[in-house]
Amino acid sequence: MKDEGILAKRIYESRKKMGVTQEVLADKLGITPQSISRWENGQSRPDVDMLPRLAAIFGTTVDALFGYHAENLKITLYEESYKKVGTFWGGKIRRLAREVLGLMPADKPRTLLEIGCGDGEAAVFFARNGYIVSAFDISEAAIKKSEALAQSVGVDVNFFRADLLTYKIESKFDIIYSSGVAQYVPPAERKRFFEMIQSNTAVGGLNAINALVDKSFVGNDSDLICGGSLYNSAELFSYYGRNWKFEMMDEVYFDRNVSSVNHQHCLDIMIARKISE
Repeated sequence: MKDEGILAKRIYESRKKMGVTQEVLADKLGITPQSISRWENGQSRPDVDMLPRLAAIFGTTVDALFGYHAENLKITLYEESYKKVGTFWGGKIRRLAREVLGLMPADKPRTLLEIGCGDGEAAVFFARNGYIVSAFDISEAAIKKSEALAQSVGVDVNFFRADLLTYKIESKFDIIYSSGVAQYVPPAERKRFFEMIQSNTAVGGLNAINALVDKSFVGNDSDLICGGSLYNSAELFSYYGRNWKFEMMDEVYFDRNVSSVNHQHCLDIMIARKISE
């Protein structure tokens, strides 16, 4: 069956991305390595009660294992908000963007990539301050709104639609910036994601990223309206090694109102400078 072939491929690819053997995966599930081998070869498939456990280990969903993506639903939740008049995220330039401006002003041509540009406010802010900006988002409505904002203030930004989970950065940037997006990278994909960002940052350049953090006393879940997984405290910083210097490391708590929903955040904020390859 077609679904079984897709499932076999997804299990194999997900295990490889995790960097674990069939034996390690089998141990996590309490089964034999031979069972994993049969799944990956399409000779058999996991029992129904095993699928949620398998999806949880891979940081994905049962639907995604079968190749059914909830992308349309996820986009729609944001699409409808981005189609409305006004700004969805509040119209304020984030602290992270202002810190980048101070640490690496555009005193010479500086290239910047924003991952998950939303309304386009940060991208336009950077362009107005002299940066050469590219920015993408999964939402078509967000891209249209961002382009309209850039046009209204007379700046050029290379806006384009892409999914952060499949988009491959293929050139180096002085700055890679992402605010409010990192939690939508599944845990099993984070190592690969950050390695891609780091390898495409020029020496001397910056990575400026924040991520929602799991705290039992803070209601972050209301921000995960499109799914996603909260980070552990300090997890964001752990993806950066000796060839990076932290310019900023902070964990903050604050109240927030997004689209008329009151809630709290715990947010890890990081700016790291690449000091060597």
